[in-house]
Amino acid sequence: MNEYQLIAAFVIGIIILFLLLDIVNKIKLKQQIKSDWGKLPRHSSKDSEESLLKAYGFRKKDQDVLIDDLTWHDLDMFEVFKRINLTYSSIGSEELYHYLRGYNLTTTQLDELETLITYFKEHPDTRETVSYRFARLGKKSFNYAQAYLNQETTNPFKHLNLYTFLGILPIISLLSAIVIGAPGLIIAISSLCVNTVLYLIKKGQLEIELSAMNYLVQGLSLSNYLGKLDTPLKEAINQNNQTFKPVLKVAFAFRTKSGSESEMFIEMLSAAFLLPFISFGIVSKKVQKDHEKALALWELMGQLEVAIAVLNLRTVYGEYWCHPTFGDNGVTAEEVIHPLLQEPVPNPIHWQQSTLITGSNASGKSTYVRAVAINILFAQTLNTCLATSFQLQPGHVISSMGVQDSVIDGDSYFIAELKSLYRLIEVVETNTFCYCFIDEILKGTNTIERIAASSSILSWLTKQNQLAFVATHDIELPQILGKDCANIHFEETVSKEDGISFDYLLKEGVATSRNAINLIDSMNFPSSIITDSLKKAQFFDENRHWKA
Repeated sequence: MNEYQLIAAFVIGIIILFLLLDIVNKIKLKQQIKSDWGKLPRHSSKDSEESLLKAYGFRKKDQDVLIDDLTWHDLDMFEVFKRINLTYSSIGSEELYHYLRGYNLTTTQLDELETLITYFKEHPDTRETVSYRFARLGKKSFNYAQAYLNQETTNPFKHLNLYTFLGILPIISLLSAIVIGAPGLIIAISSLCVNTVLYLIKKGQLEIELSAMNYLVQGLSLSNYLGKLDTPLKEAINQNNQTFKPVLKVAFAFRTKSGSESEMFIEMLSAAFLLPFISFGIVSKKVQKDHEKALALWELMGQLEVAIAVLNLRTVYGEYWCHPTFGDNGVTAEEVIHPLLQEPVPNPIHWQQSTLITGSNASGKSTYVRAVAINILFAQTLNTCLATSFQLQPGHVISSMGVQDSVIDGDSYFIAELKSLYRLIEVVETNTFCYCFIDEILKGTNTIERIAASSSILSWLTKQNQLAFVATHDIELPQILGKDCANIHFEETVSKEDGISFDYLLKEGVATSRNAINLIDSMNFPSSIITDSLKKAQFFDENRHWKA
């Protein structure tokens, strides 16, 4: 075997090795998708909330209800998002985030989502194929595709004709070399060098833009394949992707992403002819012209992954989930649980009037309030509730729970509370039906004014035909609002030997146990503190004022 044959064999061997590695990676990816099914998702670092929020910020807010940041953080919704997010691309995770941040008060979107979920449940092979294709696309933090889709960017390659001329100049020069000889060859080599240097300079300056276009082109290319699958969205996908098929043929420079040696060679060749810049200009111009179709296509693809993620959520919880039913008069549900708890205790909901929840710290009040709020959101965004039955009236969800003071804004805790509550009142004043969730209302001020103002706020909400869910330690509120509010509570058991224990089971009425002093006693505080505390509490019960 001569040296040329050895070189040829070596090149062929390298190509075969790359092909084999690619096949092995594809097999591993398909196995991973099978393994992931029916389990809580593994969170990807490429789905940071900062990245998702950035993409969400570019989108048009066309839903009836938008979940504001305070409510989102009060309910730990990003942690909830991570428990649902079985998506394999940024298209899917961004769409799921969008779903959870807002919803319409009609059920049209829910009906469309349920159609997709039912399809994937009945066609598991297609579900795995769709997930595999999205996994090949992958996730990319801050991909900025939404910026291009929503026309929030400018085309950095406006002088497309110039880049096109520079790109074809080497070819023209090589052809002219046949006629004019060496000068043509010199011009060709010089232009290739100039183009390569220009590419490297511009690539460094426009790294974010080129990366964004890379992901956008790959996503649009994926729609061609998804349009061939017989999903309920097939017709809509094909209607929107037809306009982009011609430009995608010249955008092959953006379709590589694995970083292999062969792709590095292709990139060098593309750079010499400025193909990425030319492709960028053409695709960007087309996306700007038909941005509504591009945006619709992106959302349709995202909906495929959202449906799969919701179906997986239902699979994880087995029989312990239900479809919500919509009607009037608040919420009625059975065996509702919180999605973030490893061993949740199910509780019912019978919420037809504003309700006060009493009980000691750690007895389950706040967790229950959050479980109710999250499931109301689930019902209106994902058509899925973690309960055995769930009937509700469509409405806004807004909370005032995790209030904190702000050093930056110069707000005290009480001022922050007032701002949080006032935004709730502003929504109510729009004559929109709201579910209002409040934890320890106005606890940042003195007892007398807290009770007076809290009872007045809750009474006002009730007169506006709103539903408030309020967790409180103030035993005076149930007395003042006896006719306006229902009362439920959680209890605990305290003993010197076993300390404190909770059953986390909801009970009717106002909490009657007052175990704070007993709990202090169980922690072995000095006996004189316990005796003095009991005497003072007894005096107040008998006289309704404190002994000086």
